[in-house]
Amino acid sequence: MMMWNCVSARERLNSGSRRGAFALGLLAFALAFGMLNSGTALAVSSSASNPIVAIVKKTSPAVVNIDVETKARRSASPFPFDDDPIFRRFFGDAFKDFTRSVPMKGRGSGFIVTKDGQILTNNHVVNGVDKITVSVSLSDGSKKTYSARVLGSDPTYDLAVIKIDPDGDLPVLELGNSDEVEPGEWVVAIGNPYGFEHSVTAGVISAKDRSIHAQDVNFDGFLQTDAAINPGNSGGPLLNMDGHVVGINTAIIPYAQGLGFAIPVNMAKEVMNDLVSYGKVKRGWLGVSIQQVTPEIARAYGVKEEGGAIVSDVFADSAAEKAGVRRGDVVVEINGEKVKDVNWFVQKVRTLAPGSTATLQVVREGKRMTLRVKLDQRPDSADGRTGGKAPRGRQGGKNSKSSEALDDFGIDEVAPVTSGLRRQYRLAPGTEGLVIVDVDSDSPASAAGIREGDLLHQVNGRDIRTLDDLNKAVRGEDSSVVLMIEREGNTFIVSLKKGGKD
Repeated sequence: MMMWNCVSARERLNSGSRRGAFALGLLAFALAFGMLNSGTALAVSSSASNPIVAIVKKTSPAVVNIDVETKARRSASPFPFDDDPIFRRFFGDAFKDFTRSVPMKGRGSGFIVTKDGQILTNNHVVNGVDKITVSVSLSDGSKKTYSARVLGSDPTYDLAVIKIDPDGDLPVLELGNSDEVEPGEWVVAIGNPYGFEHSVTAGVISAKDRSIHAQDVNFDGFLQTDAAINPGNSGGPLLNMDGHVVGINTAIIPYAQGLGFAIPVNMAKEVMNDLVSYGKVKRGWLGVSIQQVTPEIARAYGVKEEGGAIVSDVFADSAAEKAGVRRGDVVVEINGEKVKDVNWFVQKVRTLAPGSTATLQVVREGKRMTLRVKLDQRPDSADGRTGGKAPRGRQGGKNSKSSEALDDFGIDEVAPVTSGLRRQYRLAPGTEGLVIVDVDSDSPASAAGIREGDLLHQVNGRDIRTLDDLNKAVRGEDSSVVLMIEREGNTFIVSLKKGGKD
């Protein structure tokens, strides 16, 4: 019985196992078939709904590859010592005849902005080259190359417009609004990295208003993205999910990953007409040097508003000087818009046309006032300020006609300008006022870069012309002080905090 039961149980188990195996087999087949169909459907659905695929198909025909070539002269001299001065003495420059032109090639990207063949790219892609060739992908999958010429370029924004002459209308990219772009928003980059044509990468906007100040890049306002950008991507478009251009890819940090930078397209919109019409950008110029307003500067100059830009210098015969702008004025509004910071103010002035009038709201000695400025055209060299260097090292000792009012900040002596100090520090003829003649080498002043021979114009927002002015402007209980300093014809503002001295 027990055996039977066992046998019967085993048979039932085997029978149930066979039925279960069959059922599992059917289920597995159904699942496999379902997954296959589901995968197919998913693949089709993914391909059909993936916005990046649609963007690439729509925009790629308007993205072009740019090949450039320039001639560089290299020595082919048979003389191994042609750079040696003794060799030159005996043989002169005859070895210069042994040189040859070597073609240097480079690659970049760009995109078509008008149907008749205007292309936007980076200035550094086409600057100084002898030959530009543009490759355009046609709708049938073939390619056509054109010779291109530069219509205009702008090193400030690193933008250039080049032109090809097509047989018919070309596809163009629509320019978006980079001001509306937000960090975290998806973007697509298309370009020609390392010669791999029409490479597509995707990522997000990592940040806005990035600044890069390096040897060959001096720019404020970049869009930062983690979409892969490599050499050859320069000049290519950065697209939003609507397929509109929001940036022009231009810079990378080579030792980092996911750090690419693009010029906001709104900047390109502002300058393109000038580039095409005049070959360069005509920018408004105020004629001032400005600095960021720190909390210490705001207190010293009686500024209650947040943001703003303080005028550290006014150029001679500039629009600002003619309008009555003074050193120490804090600009808090321009044309009714609040000045967010220095970078914002600079970009705003750049967008204004020469000859136009800008209305400035400034705070001067704690009082708000309005100034109307008719802007000049920005010169090629906006500063043009020169001056002799002040020698280091103090000569002579303290005298009775000097002040130690700033001693707690590391400026041990300030004295009126005399003919002797004028010669000692090589100050311009006719220079008057107060000059710093002794700086403690281990002090806040020294750490901030203040040095002997610097002229002192303002303390805590007050004009300083005499020692009495200085002594009244500095209060012993103050833990910080704001100074306006002039050196070699340039003026800047420094905030100092008290520091201990041995």
